[in-house]
Amino acid sequence: MATSSSESKPALRRLFVWDLPVRLFHWTLVLLTILLYVSIDVLDNMDRHAQLGYALLALVLFRIIWGFVGGAYARFRDFLYGPGTVMRYAKTLPEAKPEPIAGHNPLGGWMVLVLLLGLLTQAIMGLFSNDDILFDGPLTDLVSKEVSDTLTALHAQLFNVLLVLVVIHIAAVVYHKVRKKENLVSAMITGYKELPAESHAEPNRGGKSWLAAIILAVCAGLVYWLVA
Repeated sequence: MATSSSESKPALRRLFVWDLPVRLFHWTLVLLTILLYVSIDVLDNMDRHAQLGYALLALVLFRIIWGFVGGAYARFRDFLYGPGTVMRYAKTLPEAKPEPIAGHNPLGGWMVLVLLLGLLTQAIMGLFSNDDILFDGPLTDLVSKEVSDTLTALHAQLFNVLLVLVVIHIAAVVYHKVRKKENLVSAMITGYKELPAESHAEPNRGGKSWLAAIILAVCAGLVYWLVA
């Protein structure tokens, strides 16, 4: 017996999820990460690498604060689930159907936190690093040469860890697109996500752009004060 189109394709509804500050953060972070890699591994330009690192630090600080005061789905309390919920969600991954979760799913939420903390650690270690030739980080005078050398080595090693996490993140996005028919990239561009019709999620609340601009300016000013 032929399967009707309504049975083969679940009914979906379009819901506004990602506020503008979250979307701008995400794509700016992607761009900065690429430029940071190019500046050091392709151009070997430490000064430019450091400047991009300062911008990254301000951006990550902004996102951490936004995780407490931003839009409903940007807040940590919305997407950091307990171990039991994470395990139950993990068991549903093979299912070929969209998830009824508006924000980050239980696994993706923890990946967001790990990436943020990893990038924060990476940026902070960069402030204490040196290249033994012409470059010294703005805070290297606060530690001994031995400590600076250690942090420089850890800074380089952590990049490889972050690269693996980024690859996992991209693979998860592709999996959700191919297996679950969820276009997470489009959602992060438009702010709208397609959810199963039976989902009771509500549209995003909060996430005021003017508040985000103030917080970002404060974070940028703090970083500038640290490195000037």
